[in-house]
Amino acid sequence: MSSAKIAITLEEKTLHRLDRLVKARVFANRSKAIQDAVAEKLEKLERNRLAIECAKLSPEMEKTYAEEGMDEELKLWPEY
Repeated sequence: MSSAKIAITLEEKTLHRLDRLVKARVFANRSKAIQDAVAEKLEKLERNRLAIECAKLSPEMEKTYAEEGMDEELKLWPEY
């Protein structure tokens, strides 16, 4: 995947915390730490968005949609 360079501004306290993690080899460098943090935050936001959208679904309607057309199909299934 290709990468693009950007400029960001961080509070000094945040930068010092980030540098401590890089120095402790938790991250290879500042760039990798920020990439990982942004990716993690985006994934969390996307999961939350999916959960919010799923909460809008009606279980009864979803069941109706899932079973739609099954009556005829069930007649063709062998009995157990």
